[in-house]
Amino acid sequence: MVENYTEHLNIKAFQDDLINWYYKVKRDLPWRINRDPYRILVSEIMLQQTQVVTVIPYYERFMKLFPTTKELAEADDQTLLQAWEGLGYYSRARNLRESARMIEEMGGFPTTHEEILKLKGVGPYTAGAVSSIAFGIPAPAVDGNVFRVMSRVCCIFEDIAKAKTRKIFEAVVSEVISHEDPSAFNQGLMELGATICTPKSPKCLDCPVQKHCQAFKQGIDDLLPVKTKVNAQTKTKLVVAIVKNQQGEYLVNKRPETGLLANFYEFLSFEYTGQKEPREFLLEKLSPICKEIECIEPIGTFTHVFSHRIWEMESYCVNVQTGYSDEIAEDPNLWINEQNLYEYPLVAAHQKILKEYEK
Repeated sequence: MVENYTEHLNIKAFQDDLINWYYKVKRDLPWRINRDPYRILVSEIMLQQTQVVTVIPYYERFMKLFPTTKELAEADDQTLLQAWEGLGYYSRARNLRESARMIEEMGGFPTTHEEILKLKGVGPYTAGAVSSIAFGIPAPAVDGNVFRVMSRVCCIFEDIAKAKTRKIFEAVVSEVISHEDPSAFNQGLMELGATICTPKSPKCLDCPVQKHCQAFKQGIDDLLPVKTKVNAQTKTKLVVAIVKNQQGEYLVNKRPETGLLANFYEFLSFEYTGQKEPREFLLEKLSPICKEIECIEPIGTFTHVFSHRIWEMESYCVNVQTGYSDEIAEDPNLWINEQNLYEYPLVAAHQKILKEYEK
């Protein structure tokens, strides 16, 4: 299988052209200042589903807060989630902390590909990236960029949306990876996909491996990679209330310990059935929670997009005189004053509403 895809390649020339180009043009990124495996692991986890330009400030702040696995292993949920706030996919942060705890228990960062793969939340790509970049292990690191580059170089028409296709690409990369400098080779593939071999309008005339690329020779680069469309996102309609009392305190709720946005804080939010007007629906929901509602004013309608779902939020500001109803013995909600509100990890969707409210 691999031989059929790579038989046209002069592998040594392909390695040299890619690696030499990488050293000439590689971007100055904060996780490239050394080969500390912890720093590399943090960057790779952050870069999942997130662009480099977005990650850089988060990464620098995160590394100041948690410069080693020891500090990260000891981090509480609130500090951790605040440091990650805005990056999304928050299970990544919790898995990263669990990996830090595992590393501390091991007495140091694991040095083999097999051991790295056992860390919490670390899959084949991340394990390959850390193994090759930090330890010089010739392990494949196949992400979206590598799918794109190698599908074009080798004319691989397998559907990259299918799980089994990863094995094909991992086998191809394992065949062509440089054993002398696997770090530069893997990073070169990533850099090439990010800057030259882009999804649309690739800069083929600037490509350092153009002479090796079968898709360029055949003029079919726009057909690769092959990827079937994912299922449509689920839409959920919500009514969100920014409730504030006369003492200037906001009413927030802590989300469950598992599931979407676990342990984050949010304003009161209710799934909207559409059977009543949103304002009337909200009044009904708030009546057991708040006493003496003074006024309800609309803030606006907001949309927040997750990978597999969309929140459509009709939002209101609600002024009340006092707190909870006496009928509720144990209330999961919490009053937070304005000064302390920003110390809590607030879900990004509700941060949008808060900013508009504050105007």
